[in-house]
Amino acid sequence: METSLKEKLNTDLRQALKSRETTKRDVIRLVLSAINNAEIAKQAKLSDSDILGVFQKEIRQRQESITAFKQGNRPDLQAKEEAEMAILQTYMPRQLSRDEIVAAAKRIIEETGARGPADKGKVMPKLITELKGKADGREINAVVTELLK
Repeated sequence: METSLKEKLNTDLRQALKSRETTKRDVIRLVLSAINNAEIAKQAKLSDSDILGVFQKEIRQRQESITAFKQGNRPDLQAKEEAEMAILQTYMPRQLSRDEIVAAAKRIIEETGARGPADKGKVMPKLITELKGKADGREINAVVTELLK
């Protein structure tokens, strides 16, 4: 039986506690807290794809912090954020290449019969649902916009 992502996080948290990996422990606790907050807001358990969405949000926050710390000349804080981001990325599935996103987008555009920019609303929800956790939303949006011109 395949374990859920949340169960894997709890197992990894116990392992990090035993091996005294403080950064990994702190990151996992932070993500579990974010998942619990999302479950409270949704008033339901999150699916693995929803949990991947939480991971994407956390990774995006780290990327923004890294950029800010580079500009602020704070290599110590930048290194901390990069270490946290590396841990978060280990839980993400392999990210799709631009060509793979284009192929999926073309297939969904054909399925929905989208003809132009006005039909973007038909394509995006289906594509985002299919590619959640596997591709960045901004990249998906750029590909769909380009294909529907």
